[in-house]
Amino acid sequence: MENNTSRRDFLVNGLLATAAATATGCGNNPFAPEETVALSGEKVKLLSVDGEIIEIDKAFLKPVPHMPPLTNSEERKGIEGKKFVMVIDLARCKNLKKCQEACNHAHSLNPGQNWIKVLSMQEAEESAPFWQPTTCMHCDEPPCVKVCPVDATFKRQDGLVLIDSDRCIGCRFCMAACPYSTRVFNWEEPILEEAVAAQPYSCETSMPQKIGTVSKCDFCPDMARMGELPHCVTSCPNGVFMFGDMNEDSVTNGAETFRFSELIKDKAGYRLMEDLGTKPSVYYLPPVSRNFPYESGLENLSPADKQSH
Repeated sequence: MENNTSRRDFLVNGLLATAAATATGCGNNPFAPEETVALSGEKVKLLSVDGEIIEIDKAFLKPVPHMPPLTNSEERKGIEGKKFVMVIDLARCKNLKKCQEACNHAHSLNPGQNWIKVLSMQEAEESAPFWQPTTCMHCDEPPCVKVCPVDATFKRQDGLVLIDSDRCIGCRFCMAACPYSTRVFNWEEPILEEAVAAQPYSCETSMPQKIGTVSKCDFCPDMARMGELPHCVTSCPNGVFMFGDMNEDSVTNGAETFRFSELIKDKAGYRLMEDLGTKPSVYYLPPVSRNFPYESGLENLSPADKQSH
């Protein structure tokens, strides 16, 4: 009886202490319940534990303070059990360049330094032109990794090919070796916000950018760790980009989810320059039965695009 009474008093005292902490604002506890939550109106797409895409207001997102910063070795190792893949549906692209804008903003790129390029393509004079978003291919046999003399460009166990700007010496051997021309060189000092410039460099965010180094599309692995999709995927209103895990045989554009193997088979998916043996992790679906006419994308050509068009 005495033991039960002591246990009861302990629980009551614990509840009272919790209530007192709540009344005083709970210090810095970001998980403390709030009386009111002002909705931002901005929706964020997340992947639920059941594998479903859910949409919530950004106001409900809170930081996760118990997650320590990743070490360089952890960033270089990658996310265990994953094999990331991207599918780009050319039939849905109309050169809106929302993907490019979102990528540039998220990674604080200088004007003109686009990690995603939307190219005007035409296979033959008699064939119809189409728009082709082009990113880093994150090859399984990446020639850029083989030529880097300082191990700045590396391939992770989850298939991503990243750059460690703390090691990069700016030799640009990787740029010469890449058959897809997806890398850019930081010739000038990056224009960074004070908060971005002050943070330590991360291979997963590819930030902050540094003068005299090479940079490129990274598939946003920092977003993947949080169960979110890359910025190019969530910013495209037409669902052009689909991102996922080959080990789970699943890709999604946020609104639709597909079995990767069936999608590639049914839609005749292909990879660029397959004969080179680089084994890209980016697959394309051919521009057939297109959602938009090619001409609808001409209005979004930049002056630089028009010169090369």
